[in-house]
Amino acid sequence: MITDFSKISNSCNDCKDIGCAAAILQPAMLDQVSKNSRETSFRKGDMLIQAGSMTSNIIYLKSGLVKEYVTNYDQREKILQIVKQHTYLGLSSLFGDRVNHYSYSALTDVKVCYIDVAFFNRLVRENGNFAYEILVMVSRDSLNNFHRFMNHTEKKVYGRVAEALLYFSGMIFERDSFELPFTRQEFADLIGVSRESATRVLLKFQGEGLLSMQGRNIKVENQVMLEKISKNG
Repeated sequence: MITDFSKISNSCNDCKDIGCAAAILQPAMLDQVSKNSRETSFRKGDMLIQAGSMTSNIIYLKSGLVKEYVTNYDQREKILQIVKQHTYLGLSSLFGDRVNHYSYSALTDVKVCYIDVAFFNRLVRENGNFAYEILVMVSRDSLNNFHRFMNHTEKKVYGRVAEALLYFSGMIFERDSFELPFTRQEFADLIGVSRESATRVLLKFQGEGLLSMQGRNIKVENQVMLEKISKNG
């Protein structure tokens, strides 16, 4: 983790990738954020946070996609969610026991800012509006994940695949056409089914005209029907 914040590459006041929480801070406070943070880049596949490590910095995701996951006893991944830009990583660990309980790795090339954890804590304590936005962010992610996991326990593979496609088109990419940022195995891990089952359903949906697919490039062709399948499970 980065601990030397003496050399700052730019100012947060000039940042075009600032999130809603930091956007409400006054210029003088953003200058303080600049003095206690450092921007860096990671390539696709790089580890950002390893589960079990201590929380020494808060990571703000400026651009790109990251997967949040845990590894079970047989070293298989359980992907909890896909995290997109303008999000703080590891907040639940920061306000919990200071140990990172989730791992984060880059699904695409990403840019991040490491923020000194002591400064971030002070920022939350001394800025009520900023703290409110952080609370909203943590609560929203918690509720979204809760509802998604509850839906998975009640749905069969068709409903899970349909829901995942709507998740990517609606929440992650916000468009009908997108490129899956990971392998078919990771897609299957996200929804809790085997790779063979996920692939079989994707091909069936393609054959029925619900989507078009070429490699990892997918286009939702019939959102209404996918929503019905997702709802009925």
